[in-house]
Amino acid sequence: MTTAEKEHLLTALKVLADDSRLKMVRLLNECEYNVGELAAAIDLTEPTVSHHLSKLHSAGLVQLRMAGNQRFYRLNQAGLDRFKRLVNTLEQAPSAEPAASDDRWIDALGWEAEDAQVLRQHTRNGQLLRIPTKLKQTKVILRWLVTLFETDKLYSEKEVNEIIKSVHKDDFVTLRRELIDFGWLRRSKDGTQYWVPGDKQPVPPEAETPTE
Repeated sequence: MTTAEKEHLLTALKVLADDSRLKMVRLLNECEYNVGELAAAIDLTEPTVSHHLSKLHSAGLVQLRMAGNQRFYRLNQAGLDRFKRLVNTLEQAPSAEPAASDDRWIDALGWEAEDAQVLRQHTRNGQLLRIPTKLKQTKVILRWLVTLFETDKLYSEKEVNEIIKSVHKDDFVTLRRELIDFGWLRRSKDGTQYWVPGDKQPVPPEAETPTE
């Protein structure tokens, strides 16, 4: 188990060490819920449920879908599968530590020091080690991911997946969804075309409008 995998496992274990969050995982495995529905199902206030969902989302265990002003949550099966896989490697010998990181590509972005530091903490040699647990840091990662796309080109879902997997294979579905949710990527309503919004954007089919 690498250092990054160990950190991810520790984060997930801490997040799941709560009875209410375990109940949410079980419910979200059955179907999609919004905050109000979950609050009623487990007899908690909506602010408390939102707090728990934020922790689960940061650990990659749930996914968010926006529909107008509504937020719907469901289990992130890919994230859960990764957690199970890491748990099953607990008895194995640790992997060798990777070589020192070359982060000159981060300097080349010319970003402010705070954002550049987020990249240094969560990447190694251009590879995303883990999705940050804090939303502010996740947005920095999404900002970086969108630089991998051309602004005047239409992409298929397969092409989007391959670009994301070139830097992070484990949770590429979560990252693709969040690129859309936070407006870094646009997607046509039929789900066949993706593109980066901007002055030079191509002319795609009718698109989903990001809510944030």
